Order: sequence, then structure tokens, then C-alpha cells
Amino acid sequence: MSASGGTRAIVAALAANLAIATAKFVAFLFSGSSSMLAESVHSVADSGNQALLLVGGKKAQRQATPQHPFGYGRERYIYAFLVSIVLFSVGGMFALYEGYEKIKHPHELEHWYWPVGVLVFAIIAEGFSFRTAIKESNTLRGRRSWKEFVRHAKAPELPVVLLEDLGALVGLILALGGVGLALLTGDSVWDGIGTLCIGVLLIVIALVLAAETKSLLLGESAGAEETAKIEAALVDGDTVTRIIHMRTLHLGPEELLVAAKIAVRHDETAAEIAAAIDAAESRAREAVPIARVIYLEPDIYSEAEAAKGPDPEATPGGPGPETAGH
Repeated sequence: MSASGGTRAIVAALAANLAIATAKFVAFLFSGSSSMLAESVHSVADSGNQALLLVGGKKAQRQATPQHPFGYGRERYIYAFLVSIVLFSVGGMFALYEGYEKIKHPHELEHWYWPVGVLVFAIIAEGFSFRTAIKESNTLRGRRSWKEFVRHAKAPELPVVLLEDLGALVGLILALGGVGLALLTGDSVWDGIGTLCIGVLLIVIALVLAAETKSLLLGESAGAEETAKIEAALVDGDTVTRIIHMRTLHLGPEELLVAAKIAVRHDETAAEIAAAIDAAESRAREAVPIARVIYLEPDIYSEAEAAKGPDPEATPGGPGPETAGH
């Protein structure tokens, strides 16, 4: 992910949400609309989301230490997870509570033009933020669908901002619908129903984001395209004849760990093997620049041993590495 592109999208969303939150609170004070209060809290939560993403990006830039030898790249995943669980869920649960209270104890909307005017302004501002997020995402999305982009993106910031902005736009439409129906029918229960719908929307988005960021926290491998490039780069057909097995792991959105057992010729000297390993690492980093941490173990390939499959200790839950190529 382009770090600058993600930052631009976050800053645009933060600026929009701060302005929108202020306007919504003013509209709530004048009108008493529960939809406006829920949307106000939603915008404050979104502003907190963007602040957390910026903090996570800053902390992820810290240098590696003896205690954390692979660096702090996963800080971005941790803060994205906090966004999905804490702030989105808080916004969603508050909206559900406020909607329930408004339905149970309805009261007439006052100064209806305040919420309507602010909602129209908010839709325009959120549309600008959403447009920025789409523009920045398109440079990385390629031919993938939006669903695939959100599910497989290794950098969490743009998917989070995209889902936030989408949720905000849909929430604003729901709030506008609730306020509009309350005004048309004279029954403010519709305002509470709109608020409940906003709460359900936020909780659904929270669950989607939690699932995606949980996967990143657990550790995801490189994508199929990057894996193919690394495999092609490691094998030179001379000293390194094939890859016996390889594993990759994202240490952060822009840092990849590669661990591979490579087959070398049995008559090569130690010096020749060491030079071949150095050359293979250089080719892999050139092919996939984010492959910054590479560990290569030379071995003699045995087709008979490889046909037996991986060592039992290397199966999921086992403690040891694969040894199929011994």
C-alpha cells in the first residue's frame, strides 16, 4: 500500500468527520432528533477511528529492537482492530440504545430544518471523503473487485476508511429517511427507527472489519502474485535448482518475511552455496521489494523423500518445520 495514499485518505476522512460531527451536534441541540444524536456519535467515533489509524501508522515506523527484532509493522493491524471493535461497536450500540429510547418515549421534532440541512451538508462532505478513499484505493486495487480488495488488502487503512465512509453515507441516508418520515407522518417514532437502522449498520461494519483485521493480526502470507515472483526469483537453474518448500508471512503491510528450503546441487562447495544464497536473496528483493527478511536453507532434493509429504511435526499445530526435501 502507498503509505502516502493511505494517509491522504485518512486525513480527508478526519477533516470531513470533525466538521460533520460539529454540525450534527448543533442540529441535535436545536431539533432533539435521536437520529442526529446517533449520527453525531457516529461521526465522533469515525474521527477517533482516523486518529487511531494515524497513531498506528506512526508507531509502526519505529525501528526494530532486541525485544521486537522484526519491528513494529503490526502496530497498524492492532490499531485497525481497535477501530473495528471499540469505536464502531460503541457507535453501533449507542445508536441501538438511542433508537430504542426514542421509540419508547417519542417526542416531536423541533426546528426540522436544522437536521435536514445538516444531513444534506454531511452527505456532500462524506461524499468528498469517500471519493478520496476510492481514488487512493484504485491505484492499488487493479482488476480486483471491491470485495476482493477489502478482503485481501494487507494494509488496513484504506479498507477501514472505505467501509467507514460507505457506512457513513448509508447512515446519513437512513437518518434523512427517518427524519423525513417523522416530518411527513407527524410520528417521531420513525426517527427512532432510523436510529436503530444506523446502529445495525455500524455493528455489521464492525463485524466485517473485525474479521478482516483479525486475519491480518494472526499473520497472512504473501499474495499469489508476490509468491510466484519470489519463487521464480529464488531459482536460478544453476546452483539453486528448485524450491522444496517456502513460507511467507507479513510482518506488516510493507514488510514480508520469506523462509524457504531450497535445493542445491550435491557437488557444490560451501562457498558456492553461500554465494548462490546471497544472489537468490538479492533477486527476490528486487522482484518483491517488501521481501525484506529472507531466510534460505540449502538442502539436497530427494524425490522419494519429497513424495512422502511434509514431516508430521510440520502439520498444522505441529512444532517443527517441514522436512519433505531431506
